[in-house]
Amino acid sequence: MKSYTITEINEVLKGIILGNTQEKITAPEQLEAASTTEISFIGNKKYEKLWATSKACVAIVNEDISIEPGANRAFIKVKNADLAMSQILELFALPMPEFETTIHPSATVAITAQIASGVKIGAGCYVGPKTSIGKNSILYPNTTLLDESSIGENTVIWSGTVVRERCHIGDNCIIHPNATIGADGFGFRPCPEKGLVKIPQIGNVIIGNNVEIGANSCVDRGKFSSTIIGDGCKIDNLVQIGHNSKLGRYCIMAGKSGLAGSVTLGNGVIIGGSASIKDHTTIGDGAVVGAGSGVTCDIPAGKTMLGYPAVEARDALKQWAILKKLVANSKS
Repeated sequence: MKSYTITEINEVLKGIILGNTQEKITAPEQLEAASTTEISFIGNKKYEKLWATSKACVAIVNEDISIEPGANRAFIKVKNADLAMSQILELFALPMPEFETTIHPSATVAITAQIASGVKIGAGCYVGPKTSIGKNSILYPNTTLLDESSIGENTVIWSGTVVRERCHIGDNCIIHPNATIGADGFGFRPCPEKGLVKIPQIGNVIIGNNVEIGANSCVDRGKFSSTIIGDGCKIDNLVQIGHNSKLGRYCIMAGKSGLAGSVTLGNGVIIGGSASIKDHTTIGDGAVVGAGSGVTCDIPAGKTMLGYPAVEARDALKQWAILKKLVANSKS
């Protein structure tokens, strides 16, 4: 078990210590559940009230903290408690699952696959013809990498993921279990003779560097070009990204949200959980779509949208206030 003194912790955070504790810190934990040897954090002033009943010996806090730590307890003041807590989590993180062999004997690796140094391939993986895997990347057991696809350097692909043919993933990416990269886009057209006719999806998926894609998410291949995920995007679990969609850099999509086909997101766009975006819609840089919202038209850069159908946040709030008054009046 790892343990650290408060001084050793602060060597990483480089904050200011208020108070003191002799306890060895053994783990991070949320305020309500922490024990006397654990460290927690207060990222918002509304949570200061929980400190009095918490057993944590140390809390990472923002500079505007208005309470005292108390006897044999301490605060570490930093500019951003949330970011500092991520450093603590890295400090206490356990090692990744181990590989007994670099390439497991049960893995199938095509003769024409190019495997760089430091790559690890787990049991039951399939690495197809003319694929390439960059230095120090990891394929956990039962991963599939089909023909002519590529994975960059220092990328981790977790078990059950399927990367279909001709799709490309950049450096320093994390693809979580059972994600599917490059499934066919949802393309059908009615035909009097045959009912619904499938439109071939002959494009691919291109994923940039430092991208993270959550478990059971799906990024569909383009119909005749590429579905693109820009550098630094973070995609939650159970997210659908339709064919020919294009995400700029550092976009965030929360769980169960979805893009229909040919959606374009600018840089830094945030899509809330369970939000849905209509096909051929463009959302400008820095725009925010609230959870559960439904976007049916283009959104200018920097706007925050709420509701179904989504409208500007201030208009949505006004509408909700009016509805609330109407309901109240109808009961009186």
